[in-house]
Amino acid sequence: MAMGKHAKLLSVNVISVVLLSLLTVTGLFNWLVLPHGGGRREGFLIGTRHLLMDVHAWLAMLFLVAIAIHLMLHGSHIKAILNRPGLLKK
Repeated sequence: MAMGKHAKLLSVNVISVVLLSLLTVTGLFNWLVLPHGGGRREGFLIGTRHLLMDVHAWLAMLFLVAIAIHLMLHGSHIKAILNRPGLLKK
């Protein structure tokens, strides 16, 4: 079953919002809750911090892919706006 353009845009938008939300949560949790490096401390929280940093990086890559797909789906609209007469003239 082929998805229509509207359904594709909706699914990409929902995925983008979910990824952005997860990026925000992992970034804030890593920054504000988990202990920063320094010294030779080891333990569960330090290991969790490193794991969360990896998860955050992968979420960022997935978010960039979702934005690229979003821009490709809007390609005709972007081209139409850029081809308007007088748009780039001052």
